Amino acid sequence: MRVLVVEDFEVLARSIGTGLRREGMAVDVVLDGGDALDHLAVTRYDVVVLDRDLPGVHGDDVCRHIVAERSGSRVLMLTAAGTVKDRVDGLGFGADDYLPKPFDFSELVARVRALGRRSASATPPILRAGDVTLDSGRRVAFRAGRRLELSPKEFAVLECLLTVGDRVISTEEILERVWDEAADPFTTAVKTTIRRLRVKLGDPPFIHTVREAGYRIGDR
Repeated sequence: MRVLVVEDFEVLARSIGTGLRREGMAVDVVLDGGDALDHLAVTRYDVVVLDRDLPGVHGDDVCRHIVAERSGSRVLMLTAAGTVKDRVDGLGFGADDYLPKPFDFSELVARVRALGRRSASATPPILRAGDVTLDSGRRVAFRAGRRLELSPKEFAVLECLLTVGDRVISTEEILERVWDEAADPFTTAVKTTIRRLRVKLGDPPFIHTVREAGYRIGDR
């Protein structure tokens, strides 16, 4: 899941970004509305965690822009103002959900995941290929009935592979979907994560390397 965090309080913004990455999400963090619009112009996000009171371009206007563009990105609006009127106003601008500050981080994660399942590019809650099953809601995966003990990044990569089915997916596309804009394009993170996944999936091989193209799942 690709997430954009827009929050002008840098300590909070970085903290949210770090926490969501630990949950296996690809997260970009910006500190003002103008930078948010720049990112939205070039990257398709599943969920935008949007502070309402932003410098420059106000959060309300960023929300209106997302709705007008019909990108399918879902908006979780954050604000220190938690009155009923504030919530009604935020939802009226097109936000999909509203979370007043201060908030519990586990609730933020749950709401982001719920919105991600509603985004235009959302994957089915249960993904299957051969004897491999992944339940994105429960965050569990199995092979032949055996539960796989996966790290958040391993789970996200497997989810990415299952989402595209039997088509070949490039390292660059996996990097974009599972990591974020700060990821080094020359990193070996994808290769390393795929190697660990193969070990945990066991035999027969489930993830195959397609020379000079990327990876695919299933039978050869």
